[in-house]
Amino acid sequence: MNLNKLKGLNKSMHLKFNQENKANRQGYGDELVSLGKRNKNVWVCCADLTDSTKVNGFAKSFPKRFVEIGVAEQNLVTVGAGLAAVGKIPFVSSYAAFCPGRCWEQIRTTICYNNSNVKIIGAHAGVSVGPDGATHQALEELATMRSLPNMIVINPSDYNQTKKATSAIAKFKGPAYMRFGRTNTPQFTTNKTPFKIGKANVLKHGTQVALVSTGALTYEALRAAKILQDQGINAMVIDNPSIKPLDESTILKAAKKCKFIVTIEEAQTTGGLGGAISEFLSEVHPTKILRIGMNDQYGESGDPQELLKHFGFTGENIAKKAKVFCRK
Repeated sequence: MNLNKLKGLNKSMHLKFNQENKANRQGYGDELVSLGKRNKNVWVCCADLTDSTKVNGFAKSFPKRFVEIGVAEQNLVTVGAGLAAVGKIPFVSSYAAFCPGRCWEQIRTTICYNNSNVKIIGAHAGVSVGPDGATHQALEELATMRSLPNMIVINPSDYNQTKKATSAIAKFKGPAYMRFGRTNTPQFTTNKTPFKIGKANVLKHGTQVALVSTGALTYEALRAAKILQDQGINAMVIDNPSIKPLDESTILKAAKKCKFIVTIEEAQTTGGLGGAISEFLSEVHPTKILRIGMNDQYGESGDPQELLKHFGFTGENIAKKAKVFCRK
C-alpha cells in the first residue's frame, strides 16, 4: 500500500514512509545512551531484562550508573525512588506486565504520592509481543497508570518518536510512564516530526471520521485512512502518544469537525486512550465514539502479525469497523 498517495497528509509532520522497520524499544535504548552522555544524573535500573528492554547499551557505556536489581520489580521501583530522592533521574525498566503490573502499589505510594522524579518503562506491551502469550502481554496498564495522580502516560508510535519521548520524559520533573511493544514496526515519523508531552499530532486532515490512535497502531490507522479514502470516506488521522496529559484542544477540534471518533489502541478499551477521550468529550462535546482495542479479554500466543489480524488491529479491520460505524 502506497501511503505517499494518501490525500490530506499534514506536510508539517514531515512523514516519510517505506523506512526500515525498527523496534520502539531500540529507540528507547539508543536514546538512553545519548542521554547518559549529556547528563551524568541519568541512571538506569533493570529487573533482569537488560537485553530485552534494550538497556544493555547504557549498561555497557555507563556501568557505574546502571543497577541490575534482579527479578524483584517492587524493589526496582523503590530503588528508583531512592535515586530520585538524591537528585538522580532514574529510568526503571522491565516488561510492562511486571512493571507496573507487579509493583503498582509501590509506584502509587513511593513514587506518585511523593511526586518522585522516576521514569517507569514498560516493554513488551500489547498483543504484538507474540509467542510470549497472555501472561506477558500487558493490556491493562494504560488504565491503571492513567488513574494515578502526578503520573504522565506516554505511548510512542515508532522508533524516532520513542527516542524523542525518552528525551522528553527525562526533562519532565515528576513521575512518568512510557510503554512500547517488542517487535519491529513500520517507521513513518522523522527527526523533524514534532513531539511534545501533552500534544497530539494531526497526521492527515479529514472531515467525516477521526481515527485517533496511540502506539504502533498509528501506522495501521494511516493504512485504514487510505482504504477509506479509496472507498470515498475522508478520514482524519491523529497520532496521540500522550494519553495523560491528553491534548484536549486537538481532540475537541476533531470532534467538532468530524461526526465520528474512532479510538485505536493495543490495550483494553476500558480506561486507556478510548476511556480518556470518552470521558473528556462526554463532558464538553458529546460525540459518537467507537473504541477499537481489547474488549475485556486476554491476548493469545502467536505470530505478532497474526495476532494483530486476529484481534482486529490491522488497517483493513480498522477501516471496515470505521465504515460500518459511520453508516450507523
